[in-house]
Amino acid sequence: MTNRSSFVNRLMLHAFLVPLAIIWLLPVYMMFVFSTMGDSAVFSHEILLWPGTRFLENLRDLETDTKFLRTLFNSIVVGLIYTVLSVALTAMAGWAIARYRFHGKIVILGLILGTMTLPFFVVVIPQFIMVARDFGLSNTWVALILPPLFNSLGVLFMRQAFSMLPEDLFEAARVEGVKEWQIFLYIGLPLARPMIAALSIILFLHSWNNYLWPLLITNDPAMMTAPVALGSLIGNTDVSWGSIMVGAVLLTAPMLAVFVFLQRYFLAGITAGAVK
Repeated sequence: MTNRSSFVNRLMLHAFLVPLAIIWLLPVYMMFVFSTMGDSAVFSHEILLWPGTRFLENLRDLETDTKFLRTLFNSIVVGLIYTVLSVALTAMAGWAIARYRFHGKIVILGLILGTMTLPFFVVVIPQFIMVARDFGLSNTWVALILPPLFNSLGVLFMRQAFSMLPEDLFEAARVEGVKEWQIFLYIGLPLARPMIAALSIILFLHSWNNYLWPLLITNDPAMMTAPVALGSLIGNTDVSWGSIMVGAVLLTAPMLAVFVFLQRYFLAGITAGAVK
């Protein structure tokens, strides 16, 4: 009876989730369909569900107009470096807040929470003036990577991850004479691996989809990221819809593949905070 009830519950759950998955995947599929057609297909009165034959032609047009492969390379480099540096920075900050007692800890934590309430549009203009005018770093890798490096949500995420780890383990290491940096590097980080993996996926997606800051800080086509290059195809009177759809497919497909292959790490990291 229990097995039958479990089967019915699973069946009802799938009956509810499968239509939702189809609703979510349909726009992604239609994006691919439009990437294989001409610009006029986007505004066609007919319902087009089958791919066409213009994908390679649209891809050539996209490369000719934007040097998209170069911008895609820029996005990959920026995303990887940003993710590694941001995870390292947020992990160290989260470790300090979670494991150490010091004066002003509550104030620092409050400031971190406060930065999460500020819209990015409030700080983007002063940040742009400082980086582009005062430091003269526009159209550089440094300008693309370093200004958005500190992530408040990442700090709180890692603080929660390190707070869940048993204190007795670290105290035993200190009694054995293990240095603090070794405790962090060889004990804390390996134990927090699922959370670090989840945070890495989140930060890489944040960098991959970032549009406003690269748009402001780069005007050299050789330094543009892929989202900015796609945005440049939208003109005042002409929009290359076929090229845009091809670029959107090339931007979306790697992220779907990354999530499919790493979803167990992502889910493990996200749900790890539910059990202490």
